[in-house]
Amino acid sequence: MLQRIQVRNRWKFIFKPWEEADPWLFAACIALTIFGGIMIRSVEINQGLIDWWRHWVTGAVGLFLAIIISRCRYQILIEWKWPIYILINLSLIAVRFIGTTGLGAQRWINIGGFYLQPSEFAKVGMIVTLAALLHDKTVPTVGNMLRMLAIMAVPWGLIFAEPNLGTSLVFGAITMGMFYWGNVNPGWLILLFSPLISVLLNNLSTPIWIAWVVLAGIIAWRTLPWPWLGTFGAVLVNVVSGHVGHLFWNVLKDYQKMRLTGFLNPEKDPLGSGYHLIQSRIAIGAGELKGRGLFQGTQTQLNFIPEQHTDFIFSAIGEELGFIGCIGVLLVFWIICFRLVTIAQSANDNFGSLLAIGVLSMLIFQVFVNIGMNIGLAPVTGIPLPFLSYGNASLLSNFLGLGLVEAVASQRQRKKRWN
Repeated sequence: MLQRIQVRNRWKFIFKPWEEADPWLFAACIALTIFGGIMIRSVEINQGLIDWWRHWVTGAVGLFLAIIISRCRYQILIEWKWPIYILINLSLIAVRFIGTTGLGAQRWINIGGFYLQPSEFAKVGMIVTLAALLHDKTVPTVGNMLRMLAIMAVPWGLIFAEPNLGTSLVFGAITMGMFYWGNVNPGWLILLFSPLISVLLNNLSTPIWIAWVVLAGIIAWRTLPWPWLGTFGAVLVNVVSGHVGHLFWNVLKDYQKMRLTGFLNPEKDPLGSGYHLIQSRIAIGAGELKGRGLFQGTQTQLNFIPEQHTDFIFSAIGEELGFIGCIGVLLVFWIICFRLVTIAQSANDNFGSLLAIGVLSMLIFQVFVNIGMNIGLAPVTGIPLPFLSYGNASLLSNFLGLGLVEAVASQRQRKKRWN
């Protein structure tokens, strides 16, 4: 009897740190990683590559790191926010000097044969930094928001200059999501995006653009602390950005315009900017309801889609597993998002809640853009599908974010249970 009690206490001691952890979140991420390796294997089965095995090895390393992080007190990161911020900026600067160029961009650092992509880890670093800056502000002021934007602008600018449009867009999604959860006025968030919307609308329809400029002025009048000055500034910025964007658009060459708008009509350039989109849609459509079967997709097996194991892995899922397989993947992503929101709502403090929302914003934006890109509803931006697309740095950064959120979940106060 005594021996049984000792064994029971030993197991209780081992599992006690994870009593409040979220097993569903861990299980969903692990399942996607395993499934991602299977689909990568399917894509590369006729090429003799072993990226599927590397995907699983990287996932195992990421899971190990996530488990370690989940046992740590995440609150200590508040004191380390500036060292983390400095480190991610130094790593991004290092890319400019010792980085490796590939696919027209300089994004990687070669360390002993392992290609490190600092921009992927910068996403997690910025989540920590923004959460630390926002957590003690009940209602952030305009000055607080502008200072945080200035802080975020440094790594964002370094990533955009690589050039890496996809990751820079993820930075914007993380910032907007955490600002919203951190009680920043929603009107201010609309005004932040208003110049970009003005650029798009001025190239589509002048009357709609004018209406948007007026609307931005009304939002500024109703939400900013200095109505007259704020309204004048909002209208001026939108007018200038609209005209500057129109001039910039006319300066672009035809092939550059096609890269940005090709998803609207990929048939205009079927062998160039529209090739990936057309082939991806064909593959997904060919899968119909149940798919052609694992390792049986013609578009996938005959390599009609270049680099399908990275940004276009969803098209392989659609062709080989059909609509049912796609819905299954979306359901698992829904579980991940649901658990992240649950953890954010039940966290012990604002810092932990903001960490969970930052990871949620990072993942959900990548899912929407990547799948939209695969089905022809978004331009090709190079954003991977979390846990499924091949990419060591991306997979590791996702697991680091998972570890942070599980640390928040593990330290939640246990709710009282009434008999």
